[in-house]
Amino acid sequence: MPDDRPVPLDEYPVHQAPLSMRHVTTGDRNAHDRSVFHVFDHEGRALLVTGLGVYPNLGVIDAYATLRLGDTLHAVRASDALGDDRMRLEVGPLRTTVERPLRDFVLSCAPDPDDPEGLSYEIQWSADFPALWEPHHEQRRGGRLTVNAKRFVQAGRCVGWIQVSGERIRLRPGAWTGTRGRGWGVRPVPGEDGGRLARDHPAEGLHRIWCPVRFDDRFLMVLTEEDADGHRSLNDATLVRPGHRDRQLGWPQAEITYRSGTRHPERVLVHLGDIRKPLELEAEVLASSPLALGAGHAPAGDWQHGTWHGPGWIDRRTYDLTEPHPVTAQGVTAHAARFRLDGQVGYGIFEHGSFGRHDLSGFTH
Repeated sequence: MPDDRPVPLDEYPVHQAPLSMRHVTTGDRNAHDRSVFHVFDHEGRALLVTGLGVYPNLGVIDAYATLRLGDTLHAVRASDALGDDRMRLEVGPLRTTVERPLRDFVLSCAPDPDDPEGLSYEIQWSADFPALWEPHHEQRRGGRLTVNAKRFVQAGRCVGWIQVSGERIRLRPGAWTGTRGRGWGVRPVPGEDGGRLARDHPAEGLHRIWCPVRFDDRFLMVLTEEDADGHRSLNDATLVRPGHRDRQLGWPQAEITYRSGTRHPERVLVHLGDIRKPLELEAEVLASSPLALGAGHAPAGDWQHGTWHGPGWIDRRTYDLTEPHPVTAQGVTAHAARFRLDGQVGYGIFEHGSFGRHDLSGFTH
């Protein structure tokens, strides 16, 4: 008989279906429930990306942290069997503590007892603005629904410390920014044969911008996702100011200057606007972290989200970013950046991936 006893979360009035909170309403193997946090300084020295994911129909919980410091990427990854306590956001040395929902979090990575030079941290992450919903994301491949997901984003400030290679970095107030995304639904997880529909409808290309930006008194979110022909499946540009109605800024159009011979952005200008006043968002890249290295995003070869590596799996490693890594040309990269908008300076993440064909950018293969 299957173990189908109630779990602790069933004590709370949070149910959305006549099921235990142990279960999701879909039997799709690709069901997920994930979070990601970005922590970075305003000079471009350090960029920390950390996240945690639950895959209820695969029975897996996993987490990761990567720190870009100079030309080295320090990574910690952990995976385990999914247990009953969904309110304990912890895998191996990595933990996310929700002190006040939608407001205050503690992000921590315990030191490796066998390697005192390895990555560890404890960071207080505090939101400065209300959470903002992204548009509902839905994609089909042939007739099959492959993406059906919802996410919100936020920006805030960070204090605490990061320790690596014998150095303790203090996160001082006003000198560091944090952004985060929190999403759930169905999204492809490695290990599945998509069958005839995947073979008959191959993805020719993807061009994606995910860009949360924190200014002193406002928060801006820009989001676009286009296929090879330039058709958009996601489009949003919203400016949030406490005490004001959210301001929609139309159809964002990005001009990206890439490093010669690559798809690595060096300068970005995003045209925004509404009926009152067109705006231009300018981005200066400070530090970059390719999410296919260490962070588990496709097409990573050593570990990807939701994959089973056995109970209590923990992996720590470093990557030399001066060496070529073929997977980085096919994946998404998180860029910490300094932004300018309407005379104000802010800081945020310009997460970007452009691979395969994208006609609007002039990429033909």
